[in-house]
Amino acid sequence: MDAPSDSGGAGELEIIEASPPGGADGRTLLFLHGAFAGAWCWTEYFLPYFAKQGFRACAMSLSGHGSSSGREGLDALSIADYVCDLARAVSIVGGDPLLVGHSMGGFVVQKYLERATAPGVVLMASVPPQGLLSASITLAFSNPGLFADVNSMLHRGRASLESLQHALFGSPVAADRLLAYYRRMQPESQRAMWDMTFFDLPRIRRERCPPMLVLGAERDILVPPSEVEQAARAYGTQAEIFPAMGHVMMLEGGWQKVADRIIEWTRALRLDPDE
Repeated sequence: MDAPSDSGGAGELEIIEASPPGGADGRTLLFLHGAFAGAWCWTEYFLPYFAKQGFRACAMSLSGHGSSSGREGLDALSIADYVCDLARAVSIVGGDPLLVGHSMGGFVVQKYLERATAPGVVLMASVPPQGLLSASITLAFSNPGLFADVNSMLHRGRASLESLQHALFGSPVAADRLLAYYRRMQPESQRAMWDMTFFDLPRIRRERCPPMLVLGAERDILVPPSEVEQAARAYGTQAEIFPAMGHVMMLEGGWQKVADRIIEWTRALRLDPDE
């Protein structure tokens, strides 16, 4: 996989790309990570798998994440800043890509649709248009210890491995893999989290909504299935909930089922390959 980056505009953006050796026969997909993560979360399984299936697959890191610049000013970054990052990445990648957003990345994609369009959008365990408030209150009352650890991750990028396992995965993960993920995770912008809770929620009436696939995970305690289903209804579609999976659907043991569903849906759109 190649890892090209862009140093123009507001700062350098990390963009990782995987392409089929013989050239892509389907439209480009651009993957956008969630909070506390970076483009790296797509590189273990999704990018090479999508490339093997004939797609040009790209993953970006938002400002202050992964190898993108801006870590020193992370807490000042807003959802609007992340939307600008996505717009820049779409321009850099080219080919009018389909957008796949996970968690916070799905929220950013929704906000992006207020100013631009896309040939198709996949929301994976995405923060819904109603924001984080409902899910946060539910988690605070149902599991206050985990809620405290999630807040610790927000401020210091640190949480216990036990909490990481419980918050992100629906099934046990090998200790060495869990530790590797833990070491790559990072704090998140407090401003962006507040934007997703109160201050910058998607305005669906302003969005240029393309065909949309809304996916959730049965054992997700950060964005529970009920929140995913509510989001799907808001966009006039039905959610698809994967059984026995947790929040990080691209890293779960059943990741291939999720990838295959995205590929099936993408091919059913009958979009022309990139020019």
